[in-house]
Amino acid sequence: MNDTVACVIPALDAEATLGAVARELRTELPRAIVVVVDDGSRDATASIALECCDVLVRFGTNRGKGAALRAGIAEALGRGVDAVLTIDADGQHPPAAAPALMAALGHADVAIGTRSRARGVMPFGRRMTNALASAAVGAILGGSVADTQSGYRAIRRRVLESVCADGDRFEYETDFLIRAGRAGFRLEAVPIATLYGAPSHFRALRDSTRVVRTIWRHRGGFTA
Repeated sequence: MNDTVACVIPALDAEATLGAVARELRTELPRAIVVVVDDGSRDATASIALECCDVLVRFGTNRGKGAALRAGIAEALGRGVDAVLTIDADGQHPPAAAPALMAALGHADVAIGTRSRARGVMPFGRRMTNALASAAVGAILGGSVADTQSGYRAIRRRVLESVCADGDRFEYETDFLIRAGRAGFRLEAVPIATLYGAPSHFRALRDSTRVVRTIWRHRGGFTA
């Protein structure tokens, strides 16, 4: 795939990992525009972003991953790219898989970096919530959708221009997938390594509740 691409990286207190993620992305996708959205970090995330990215969007206070993704995607689309790759700043998404996700857009509209839920690979709690959410979203869309909680995605421009997802935090990503699938866009799973290292900003109770509410609204047919 020879389309132009922007890599959007939502970042919160990611000074320890952001630089490595951005540098590896530049190696894998040397022509990509790298957009970092600093979601109200209290550390040196913004300073590091200025050294390793092409565009920095800064929030004065934390607004949530969904809000950061929405702002970064808007910035990317404004620069005329054909596709956007979203990747977390915490090092839990392998940049080496970026070319595979982009290649999948040769026949899909959204490529999802899909992690293994094997025992001992993904923490038990995350394994259960991931499996349940993926099963529920698959039921809504009438097919299998693996790893709906993965934020590592390659998305064609036409999808981003057509799908307006709700939510300012982690529920945004679930809402986006449901709306994209319902709109008839092709979703494809691309296997990636399952990495856990830096602490996640996902809060099990609070953020899981938001995801469940999003799924419940769609199951009831309410998508506004």
